[in-house]
Amino acid sequence: MRTKLLAGLTMMVLLATRALAGAPTAPIEAEIQRLAVIGGGTVGVAAWRIDGQGPRVLVNAGERFPMASTFKIAVAGALLAQVDAGRLDLQQMIAVDPALYVPSEVIADRFIHPGVSLSLHNLLELMLTQSDNTATDVLTKLAGGPQAVTAWVHRQQVEDLRVDRDTAALLRDFFVLPAGPIEKAFAQAVQQNPALEKQGGLPNPAFDDDVRDTSTPDAMTQLLTRIFRGEALSAGSTRTLVAIMERCRTGDARLRGRLPPGIVVADKTGTIGGSINDVGVITLPDGRGQIAITVFIKKSALPFAQRERAIAEIARVVYDYFLFAHAG
Repeated sequence: MRTKLLAGLTMMVLLATRALAGAPTAPIEAEIQRLAVIGGGTVGVAAWRIDGQGPRVLVNAGERFPMASTFKIAVAGALLAQVDAGRLDLQQMIAVDPALYVPSEVIADRFIHPGVSLSLHNLLELMLTQSDNTATDVLTKLAGGPQAVTAWVHRQQVEDLRVDRDTAALLRDFFVLPAGPIEKAFAQAVQQNPALEKQGGLPNPAFDDDVRDTSTPDAMTQLLTRIFRGEALSAGSTRTLVAIMERCRTGDARLRGRLPPGIVVADKTGTIGGSINDVGVITLPDGRGQIAITVFIKKSALPFAQRERAIAEIARVVYDYFLFAHAG
């Protein structure tokens, strides 16, 4: 254990020394490539200080990756922009049509009877903190559909991020399900093929190579930067979105996984097939700045825990790099 600790400290000091001397970010990018082996598949990373100071850490940052549920940040942004414009209100009640139910942890699982209405604010909370798919599809429809969400992203001068489907359509394509209510279609498909659920954690070549619902790590980190700088939304809506992302319940083993206790992380996870993602902003201690970071993994068939560990290890290396070398 002591040997590993000393080795880690030596690597950290070396990275910091080279960075302070004005060297490029190649050493840390090489370390990320080494850690990427833990997760298998292809790993993409983009990370930088949101204030624009210091270098950018980029590994496969221009390559497209399936966003999975990380696209829900864009849905939230598009809706909060409508709140800022006065077209929507956080407190207004939104009817949850049973026809929009999608397999998910909260609404579809627990609110099994018709007659559900939730405030826009609560739907945003469920979508982002627990990645509830039903909440997401209700909100995607309210935002004007996937194309409207993409249009909002493009208005942020972020080009390489596109939203093409809601979660029902995305899952239907991934599992090759027939038309009709997605819950019923999925249940029937699993009954006919019990192994289908396991396929949800394995690579799917057709899905992995589809350009729909993808982003480059660079584009996702650009969007995070604009949001957290307060450039995408009003001050009030920015605070709302950041606060919800800080309450994320699905990413304890990812970006947060190896960070010191008490470090504030605002993030959104995404998982489907061979893809496992976490994107967000890490606040360095003692007022030393904030790091926007995207870690995408695609086409990996390794155990789920190993893929999460890769994200956690990469996040820790990035955290140490900016804390000790580029804290400003």
